[in-house]
Amino acid sequence: MPQPPTVHGPAAPDPSTPGQLAPTRAHELLRAGTAVLLDVREAAEFAAGHAPGALHLPLIGLAAGVGLPPEAVGRTVLAICRSGRRSQRAAELLAARGVEVLNVTGGMGAWARGGLPVTTPEGGTGHVI
Repeated sequence: MPQPPTVHGPAAPDPSTPGQLAPTRAHELLRAGTAVLLDVREAAEFAAGHAPGALHLPLIGLAAGVGLPPEAVGRTVLAICRSGRRSQRAAELLAARGVEVLNVTGGMGAWARGGLPVTTPEGGTGHVI
């Protein structure tokens, strides 16, 4: 993944501030196997519909210090929620822990509007709540 240009001096970006990623680009990285998707919504939201292969860890768990699922350790993490707000907070928490993380802009709402797949834990067609 290309790195942003380095900025020196007082205008240098905070290295703990995670980058942003469009849902279509996130889907490409997932299909290529170069990243994992971490859905930080609540259990009912995840059960109603999530991206295929997404790992689930609610934001409240991350904020309480719960570790990443084993499948995400040492990998690039793409954080997603419904709209992108909770996942931005999750990405900030993970970046502070040293995790390579990006926030999926627009969340699952943008994912679904972009025609990307949404599924249920049983493998049926899901919807975003």
